[in-house]
Amino acid sequence: MSEKLLPTKENLILSTIAVISEFGLQRLTTREVAKKQGISESAIFKHYKTKDELILAVLNHFSQYDRAIAESLWLKKLDPIQAIIFFIESYVTYYENYPEITAITLSYEALSREAKLADVVYRIFADRLNIIRSLINDAKRQKEIDTEVDSNGLADLIMGLERVAILRWRLENYNFSLKDYTLKTLKQTLNVFQKNKN
Repeated sequence: MSEKLLPTKENLILSTIAVISEFGLQRLTTREVAKKQGISESAIFKHYKTKDELILAVLNHFSQYDRAIAESLWLKKLDPIQAIIFFIESYVTYYENYPEITAITLSYEALSREAKLADVVYRIFADRLNIIRSLINDAKRQKEIDTEVDSNGLADLIMGLERVAILRWRLENYNFSLKDYTLKTLKQTLNVFQKNKN
């Protein structure tokens, strides 16, 4: 039997991400995924009963490295500023090597409107934001960042920087290094809030 007649769950996830990246979430259909995969639409339903179930698998795929990145962060025992940089660098390196996956980051709001997906989207977003906020609080305790800085605001600023960099990178057809641009801007941003900076 042809491999195309028996798609793996992983291949369906990758094809779904490719469809979202190419056409946007609003044009995501199981028909488009089947077309991208070169299979019948009914073959998808052998693995995923609904489109929402398929999107849930995409979200799980999207967040699969979160725990590993968080564990690496703590194992490296970096100072908080370096840990923030490492955390963001881990994601932008991944995104630069897999540009299509960035479509998921830019689809948080639309995905969160689906009742079955909202909790998962919020958990992914909140977990990443909480790690950054925790590192900022560590930096404040260690007097690397001015203690007057609002941790929530700075965490939002860092997450927003990453999101805007991704959007600009996609809109400009990936014609600059996402990693280099994001890290340079992140370091400039952190420098503004660091105590005793030269």
